Amino acid sequence: MTEPQPSTRRVPLDVVILAAGQGTRMRSKLPKMLHPVAGRPMVGWSVNAAKTLGARDIIVVTGHGADQIETALAPEGVRFVRQDRQLGTGHAFLVAARALQGGADVLLLYGDTPMLPPETLARMLEQHRTHGSALTVLTSELPDATGYGRIIRDENGEVARIVEEKAANPEEKRVREFNSGVYVMDDRAPALAERITDDNPAGEYYITDLIALYRGEGAPVQAFRIPDAGEVMGANDRAQLAVLERLMRERINARHMRDGVTITDPASTYIEDTVRIARDATIQPGVILRGRTVIGEDAVIGAYSVIEDSEIGAGAVIKPHSMLEGAVVGSGSDVGPFARLRAGANLAGGVHIGNFVEVKNATLHEGVKAGHLAYLGDVTIGAETNVGAGTIIANFDGVNKHRTDIGAGVFIGSNSTLIAPRAVGDAAFIAAGSTVHEDVPEGALAVARGKQRTVTGWSRRYWNGVRAQVERKLPWLAGWLARQSE
Repeated sequence: MTEPQPSTRRVPLDVVILAAGQGTRMRSKLPKMLHPVAGRPMVGWSVNAAKTLGARDIIVVTGHGADQIETALAPEGVRFVRQDRQLGTGHAFLVAARALQGGADVLLLYGDTPMLPPETLARMLEQHRTHGSALTVLTSELPDATGYGRIIRDENGEVARIVEEKAANPEEKRVREFNSGVYVMDDRAPALAERITDDNPAGEYYITDLIALYRGEGAPVQAFRIPDAGEVMGANDRAQLAVLERLMRERINARHMRDGVTITDPASTYIEDTVRIARDATIQPGVILRGRTVIGEDAVIGAYSVIEDSEIGAGAVIKPHSMLEGAVVGSGSDVGPFARLRAGANLAGGVHIGNFVEVKNATLHEGVKAGHLAYLGDVTIGAETNVGAGTIIANFDGVNKHRTDIGAGVFIGSNSTLIAPRAVGDAAFIAAGSTVHEDVPEGALAVARGKQRTVTGWSRRYWNGVRAQVERKLPWLAGWLARQSE
């Protein structure tokens, strides 16, 4: 066997991701590879790892559910090859190898092992290159490796072969080091893969046969052993999927806390990998942060709030039980509790959105206040405007949405309705209870409500007319009527 020599080779990296398996134990119409873990489909984690490593080419091998997987991953810019017949891992790799450009190291990953971090793969690739290995297999140890292929080393510590569980003798079964199935190979891999045969009891093509093919050429085969076997954990059913979700959540939360984020109760906090959080932000219990959300310094996210694809400015406070989707909250603003900001809600600095206020496709300038029970849709509101409780922007006529423009320093009284399209000038007043169906000029007062009339004694006359029903159903009112007649 040729002694491995130190090397500084720096060739391109191509990545093959096997994602053709059926995953019947998921019992789902959704392909196994698309079941989400912490916001990404399982196969998406492998694609992300490949991109992080700077892969020149990424080929995903699809089979079961190919159309769905290819549609889901199309925005990632990867290439696809189909394994029409599932004839083993060696066959799946061969299908991809025939599409490779050549002249590169080849990393083989799987679509159902999302826990394997790019940092581990980077270290594996570095060892592979600096030690001059032809093939490097990622391994780990378990106290009981039953079910896994065992790593059998030669007298030089190199990998001599991998023995599958069903073919292992009693001594080999006691080996704790197991094969993860993840490999880095030099540019001979595509040609050697053509020599893999199905000459075995299962009639399948095994990727592990590459070890013998490389060694047959006198090429060094090494192992890269990692201490945490959990990094190569996969999921075959919903129970295992839930374990992956928990472990990934713990990893993500720990990373944020190391970076200076306070997470009050990590066990109940769900943060997807794509979320960015600045230091000294505080995340209270039960919070869910999804998608491309960005949280600024010193922001506070209140308990049981759900935030998706939103930007929260420095020092902003999202109070408990609020929901934000595609919103922007400026620095120093506060939202909630029990508020909802929908897509297109854009709050400048110092805005106050109180309980049970809904904002959609709206721009609120500095200092706007809407403290209670309001719907603000398709509207622009100028600085320092006050929106009273119960205010509604009636933006929909049954066919089209219409916009409303409200100036700065406007006072809108409680229970007002503005029928879009409307324009309200700066410093205007709208009297409480008004239904505004005309534009309001700058500095004007709009009163749009019926004139109040007070009819003395009306209640007594009314209830006397229904006295029999009152005496039967409302005895307290019958007593009141009797006293009025004395």
